[in-house]
Amino acid sequence: MFRIAVIPGDGIGPEVVGSAIEVLNALEENFGLRFETERFDIGSERYLKNGTLVTEEEFLSLEAYDTILFGAIGDPRVQPGVLEKGVLLAMRARFDQYINLRPCRSWHPFVPLKGDADFDIHFIRENTEDFYMGAGGRLSPDARKATLSVERRLYRADIDVTMTTGSDDEFAFEMGLLSRKGVERFADYVFRFAAARGEDRITLVDKANVCSSIYGFQRELFQAKAEEHGMGLDFMFVDAMAMALVRNPWDYHTVAVPNLFGDILTDLGAQVSGGLGLAASGNINPEGVSMFEPVHGSAPDIAGKGIANPFAAILATAMMLEQLGRSDLSETVTLGVRRSMDDGITTGDMGGSANTATVTKAVIDRMLDR
Repeated sequence: MFRIAVIPGDGIGPEVVGSAIEVLNALEENFGLRFETERFDIGSERYLKNGTLVTEEEFLSLEAYDTILFGAIGDPRVQPGVLEKGVLLAMRARFDQYINLRPCRSWHPFVPLKGDADFDIHFIRENTEDFYMGAGGRLSPDARKATLSVERRLYRADIDVTMTTGSDDEFAFEMGLLSRKGVERFADYVFRFAAARGEDRITLVDKANVCSSIYGFQRELFQAKAEEHGMGLDFMFVDAMAMALVRNPWDYHTVAVPNLFGDILTDLGAQVSGGLGLAASGNINPEGVSMFEPVHGSAPDIAGKGIANPFAAILATAMMLEQLGRSDLSETVTLGVRRSMDDGITTGDMGGSANTATVTKAVIDRMLDR
């Protein structure tokens, strides 16, 4: 039995998570499995009602599950950053989900590139450090000091920022941090992942020519880990990688990328693959509870209309099954998605005319060969 915590969240989150649950129910009925699911009411509606994001009791409850299936977070009625940092980033940090895995594969014929060459990139994004620490603030002429606190499972950092300037201007800052232990465990995961795929080298993306302190440090540690693992290592600047994604994505396989650049590059990778409606993500703690989600966000403009694309949530479920040790079922679910696309059963964002329920049924039927 697998115990799955379900957080539908906002917008189309409940609709696409509903599709994912239908897929799990079909697997349960046909493959002798048992999934125990529990829904957690975490999202914008509760926040707007009483100001609650995630309670300590919920954190403790969630950590007892085998995995978490997440829908979407975001609401135009809430100031940007409140829900994202207070829910999604808080959960990644609390559960030490230091790996973000984002496949970028060619879903023909939806790939918007010339030619029909296949590619299968796995972006591995460090998920708890870099410039997504929440370590920022403002310094005004009347307040030139700020005290910051960053807490991760690896460490707690209390930071005092003091500015001296002859200017009466106001300043804003955002601090990025990389720890040795954080980079080393990230590198270990990346090299082991690539080796398991039969690869002998990886690509590390950064901007070390400008942000030389933080990314020069990362390069040194990755180089040492490459030698330790007996793997090859290529360095690439993030702007060059962005160009490569639209020119020759088939030349890349396992790509390691820091948190901020990873967020941007993987959205580009999703569009190159066939669109955000096919983009799935895993927030992974190899020794703890992981969380899987579609990438597309809450899409409030189409919420409740029954037209949301469920493919990404279903593919996130396939990733979840892989992490739970059932790669056979992961492949079965992915095949159901592939066959549905081959048969032209897609939602409007992919040029089709089917609704969410029709696409979900198509995936289930085809993964069960019905």
